[in-house]
Amino acid sequence: MTVRSIVTVTAGLSTPSSTRLLADRLTAATAEALDERGVRAETRLVELREVAHDIVNTMTTRVPTGRLREVLERVAAADGVIAVSPVFNASYSGLFKSFFDVVDPEALDGKPVLVGATGGSPRHSLVLDHALRPMFTHTRSTVAPTGVYAASEDWGSGEGGGRELTERIGRAARQLAALAIDHAPAGRDGFEDPVSFDELMSGLGR
Repeated sequence: MTVRSIVTVTAGLSTPSSTRLLADRLTAATAEALDERGVRAETRLVELREVAHDIVNTMTTRVPTGRLREVLERVAAADGVIAVSPVFNASYSGLFKSFFDVVDPEALDGKPVLVGATGGSPRHSLVLDHALRPMFTHTRSTVAPTGVYAASEDWGSGEGGGRELTERIGRAARQLAALAIDHAPAGRDGFEDPVSFDELMSGLGR
């Protein structure tokens, strides 16, 4: 069965957090969208607050330390990335930006990315197009057309609120799934699974 690796990066600072909740829902919806296409999702979640000190160390030394090295390797090897940040001062958080500052730009070149953000007010929804999307466009990532912003009211039971958020999540997840399926993972060797000598010779007598 075909497998696609999805790494979800969330910059929520509290536990629990709406940022983590949105990240979980986007991850689950993407896995479901891949399954519908006959592809198994291998998902990994990265809580940036757990590697915050390593991020700072790496920014000053340029050498990944601690768990961050493994996280960077997972992002580089992923077929798709889900990146979710809380809104701070009408933009992504400093922790979120610092992490992607230490990611090798080549690791994001052409990689499918789904952007998401959370905030207290609907008026901050433009952060997707004014901050997150340009950042990943700069790294030459392939950003899914639909980004997902969730304000506080989107989690409530108000008329249409929960349903509209679910619809946006589903649409974005389907787009990321399609991009991930088409993605050619970096470093995948075309001769990694060569035809065996016996198979090559088997047709000579026909």
